[in-house]
Amino acid sequence: MTTTWAPPSRNLSALACATPDPGPAVEVHVPAEPLSTPVGKTAELTCSYSTSVTDTFVLEWSFVQPGKPISESHPILYFTSGHLYPTGSMAKRASLLQNPPTAGVATLKLTDVRPSDTGTYLCHVNNPPDFYTNGLGLINLTVLVPPSSPLCSQTGQISVGGSAALRCSSSEGAPRPVYNWARLGSSPTPSAGSMMQDEVSGQLILSNLSLASSGTYRCVATNQMGSASCELTLSVTDPSKGRVAGAVIGALLGVLFLSIAAFCLIRFQKDRRKRPTETYGGSDLREDAMAPGLSEQIPVRADSSSGLLERPPSASTVSTTKAKLPMVV
Repeated sequence: MTTTWAPPSRNLSALACATPDPGPAVEVHVPAEPLSTPVGKTAELTCSYSTSVTDTFVLEWSFVQPGKPISESHPILYFTSGHLYPTGSMAKRASLLQNPPTAGVATLKLTDVRPSDTGTYLCHVNNPPDFYTNGLGLINLTVLVPPSSPLCSQTGQISVGGSAALRCSSSEGAPRPVYNWARLGSSPTPSAGSMMQDEVSGQLILSNLSLASSGTYRCVATNQMGSASCELTLSVTDPSKGRVAGAVIGALLGVLFLSIAAFCLIRFQKDRRKRPTETYGGSDLREDAMAPGLSEQIPVRADSSSGLLERPPSASTVSTTKAKLPMVV
């Protein structure tokens, strides 16, 4: 006779009861909507939880900048063993509205908020042996900042028929400002077809410029905290008028040069005619004066009869001889 062995039967319900109880869950509740606080004011970030607080209860608030993962968060404060420990760059401005935070509420109070406080805040409750959930709540905070004074600039070919790009940008402002351009004064605004505006980037494109496009343009940066503006003067030039003006100026300079040359020539001719000439009258000649162009050297002539060289009598000799002759009455 063959005997068959069979394993004892198991009570599955008993095994199920033997499974360890995971314990109560730590539930953290935070606002679902993002929070916003004006710069310089106080922000209150509400965090509540449900658990049976024990001696191992730990609360931690931390902060992570926008666009970065939670793993790069920085601690703001701790509560453990009945003591509160602020830490990090916000230590002097961060506190808890409920201290100690053991009654189910752990709201963070942050004074004198700054633009750098914009980001995600983490409320983390740890209460062993309550490990059923991670006990984490996330709150997004935006610090509202009015727009700073924008900077206006222009680029492009600022001449008739060309195009210009006017730009406007604020270095600060949260939420991000929107930009609107407008032309000042009573002059007509350029037609919609020649003007294209981007409120996000703050750029205004003016195409097919004319002289009527010249004027002062104002850009206004606006968000829910306020507005700021800057102005820019656009001066459209006409190259054709510049060429005509250059030709006219060149012609005028040519005429002026010729006039000066003619005046100088006429003046020279008049001065030449007025220049005095030297004249010699017979009554002005002295007895011993030499005729112009003659040398003072007295010529010597030869006497053919005596073979001697004979000097002609001088004027003084002739005068003396004439004085010695007797007068005949």
